[in-house]
Amino acid sequence: MWLTPEERQAGINKNLKVAAHRFLCPNCGKEFSLFQSRAVACKYCPKAASRCPNVRCPYCDSEFPINGFVVPDGNRQDQRVMNDYTDEVFNRWADTYNRR
Repeated sequence: MWLTPEERQAGINKNLKVAAHRFLCPNCGKEFSLFQSRAVACKYCPKAASRCPNVRCPYCDSEFPINGFVVPDGNRQDQRVMNDYTDEVFNRWADTYNRR
């Protein structure tokens, strides 16, 4: 994914851009991002913190494989990178705002 000079200067990286990208749910047609999926639909799922290979629509609760939906089909390395990236972002957020 290509980054503009302004995005690079703002500290945006490829993973952030992919995770924040809006996708259309093939089931209900509503838009959501991987961040939304992980923060809302997967929040209490025990598989969410263990490199779950799926993404869940926060509107209709349908689940789809990350491969072919968020990252190119068959690219397990990109799937792991995106899972690890979103886990890291939410763990940092939880450490900063939720724990005392």
